[in-house]
Amino acid sequence: MTMKRSLPLLLFILLLSFVLKGQTVIQNPLPIAFGDPFVLTDSDGKYYMYGTGGDVDKGFGAYSSTNLQDWTFEGQVYHHDNKNGWGIDAFWAPEVYLRNGRYYMLYSAQWKDNPTQELENFRIGVAVSDKPTGPFIDCYDRPIFDPGYPIIDANLWFEDGRVYLYYSRCCYKHPVESEVATWAKNKGWYDKVEESWVYGVEIKPDFSGIIGEPKLLLRPPLKMGISDDWESRSVTSREVNRRWTEGSYLFKEGHTYYMMYSANNFDGKNYAIGYATSKSPLGPFKKASNNPILQKNGLVTGTGHNSMAYSRDGKQRYCVYHGRTEATGHQRLVFIDPMEITDDGKLIVHGPTIKK
Repeated sequence: MTMKRSLPLLLFILLLSFVLKGQTVIQNPLPIAFGDPFVLTDSDGKYYMYGTGGDVDKGFGAYSSTNLQDWTFEGQVYHHDNKNGWGIDAFWAPEVYLRNGRYYMLYSAQWKDNPTQELENFRIGVAVSDKPTGPFIDCYDRPIFDPGYPIIDANLWFEDGRVYLYYSRCCYKHPVESEVATWAKNKGWYDKVEESWVYGVEIKPDFSGIIGEPKLLLRPPLKMGISDDWESRSVTSREVNRRWTEGSYLFKEGHTYYMMYSANNFDGKNYAIGYATSKSPLGPFKKASNNPILQKNGLVTGTGHNSMAYSRDGKQRYCVYHGRTEATGHQRLVFIDPMEITDDGKLIVHGPTIKK
């Protein structure tokens, strides 16, 4: 039997094993037109999903579910023109956290304070609601902080009374010297290659500002011909002169911090997910040798910007991400696939899968 013919059988056996264990098998893709999906498990065990897009006007919508498979649209839960709204468009990557009985939404948007008329003037803000279905109202009439460059993709980690914010510095006006940049220039493709990097910083518990200076945690590789070459496919495929490191998502297993992240063009087929590990929430982080852990497979492309959810019994992890199929075209849809950490600490996502 050839590998090509045996692959569907292996996928079937894998999915069957999860059924036999009593776990939910998601029929992908879900009919939810979100990019950057984030799932909150509420205190009552109900799931709420937030994301970019989804046919809402300058804001964010939400879906609810009891089983991760069947979702109900809850309407638009955040509107840009709330009393403290500071964003004007490009509302991306919302994440919602339950803290002390209230729901806090972190998100990025184009800041209206733009005296130099930057094309990318993205910053990160926070809004609050008494319900997971909103309405969310901005806590402040400004972003959380201004690092002097555009930032997106907020993610939070809470530990020992401290709060950590992770975000991505945008590629915009950020050219970086590297072997792939020199290679692309020598081929006559691009004069420069811009990059986005993931940073981490402690923030105040009321989300009003940062504590200390942001710390660089992840960036694209400087050299070619190594295991991290997958992060340069947007350039090596001559798609665009940018390399992304974005969509970070942090969780902890034992004494190890796992940071999942996405690389390559979010709007292209090569978008993929990797991870890095650390013994501290602010690094240093070491990229895994088995990256990428989720990428295109011929049926699904553009797999990236994930969050994580658990089964109702807490025994099974799921990777929640967006992707595209040939049938659905360029529209991003939500996928949910099982993920696990092996005995030797490797993070594995069993996907992308698709209902045939």
